Amino acid sequence: MSDFDWMQLLNPEFYITMSIGGVKVGLWIVLFIVFAETGLFAGFFLPGDSLLFLAGIYSRDLIENFAVIPTDIANVTLLSILVAVAGILGNMMGYWFGERSGYYLYKKEDSFWFKKKYLIQSKDFFERYGGKAIIFARFLPIVRTFAPIVAGIVTMDKKKFMFYNIVSSFLWSFILIFSGHYLYGMFLEKFDIDLKHHIEKIVIGIILVSTFPVFIKMIKKTPKQEE
Repeated sequence: MSDFDWMQLLNPEFYITMSIGGVKVGLWIVLFIVFAETGLFAGFFLPGDSLLFLAGIYSRDLIENFAVIPTDIANVTLLSILVAVAGILGNMMGYWFGERSGYYLYKKEDSFWFKKKYLIQSKDFFERYGGKAIIFARFLPIVRTFAPIVAGIVTMDKKKFMFYNIVSSFLWSFILIFSGHYLYGMFLEKFDIDLKHHIEKIVIGIILVSTFPVFIKMIKKTPKQEE
């Protein structure tokens, strides 16, 4: 571990290729991070979207220690389902926390793990889009962390919440994982470009695309200063 660099913690590839005692644990790390984004309210710094895209690229490596899958489509589908389930459970945990004690978050002091402004932004977002906010939030960093908590705070109907929770989790996991997997194959076959050699560019690109709507929203809400 002498060559360990703390900056690796910001690189999704580090988690996917992680091994302990020679055993690959990337799949379990990916599932834990997906759960933690909403279940443990740490989504504002965990690499969610880029992590799933890269998981699609490394799908066979991730699944091989979990099950022997003979076909490529079954391999990617199983990975997507497992990630979707982790996302569903994470949202359920977030909803439960918001329902039980979310009121106290508005009085909680800011810390590294918690920023009140993110909670307020998510509440505004939720009030604007209603139940569909659960679906939209899946594709927006920061917002997806607090959306289920806000749903719990406003006591959204549990059946309605679960419907949007399940739909959003499957859409998010299948779109990003399948995109990563098949774009990797297409670039390798048609252009002889191995996307694994361009991970940094891919991560930066996905972060910019996924956070762009959040920045636009923040800019629009910023009051103009009087001259």
